[in-house]
Amino acid sequence: MNRKTASDAMRRGVTARVSATPEAVFAVLADGWNYASWVVGASNIRDADDRWPAKGTRIRHSIGPWPLVIKDYTTVAAADPPHLLVLEARMWPFGKARVRFDIAADDEGATIRMTELVVKGPVAALPDPFQAKLLAPRNRETLRRLARLAEAKAKSG
Repeated sequence: MNRKTASDAMRRGVTARVSATPEAVFAVLADGWNYASWVVGASNIRDADDRWPAKGTRIRHSIGPWPLVIKDYTTVAAADPPHLLVLEARMWPFGKARVRFDIAADDEGATIRMTELVVKGPVAALPDPFQAKLLAPRNRETLRRLARLAEAKAKSG
């Protein structure tokens, strides 16, 4: 995939408005042990690096229902709290995805944009627009869960 195609694909994605500040949203993202609470498909967190979400840190997670559990990990590719988190999520043998969260303040709290591009594995062979349509329902649910947790965090202080 060339740079222009990857860049175009990463601009696609899903968005959610949340009644919480970017700081509250990022606080949820920054809790590695909470990852399975908002990531659709993640079933268990086996370990989280102490410095998560610093660049290069990892969460070791399990994906899927027992007994079909896949053990893998997600690595932070970039972070600029509280506005940006870029992850490389592995889910072998299915592949690896680059997932980006852009968080911007607005008049009522924040807007979160989540973009995902499968970069390795069988799904990576699909055209980017098809990937976007295929992943959109899962990613909308992921953002719904993330928003709910961020709003609860904002209310509890």
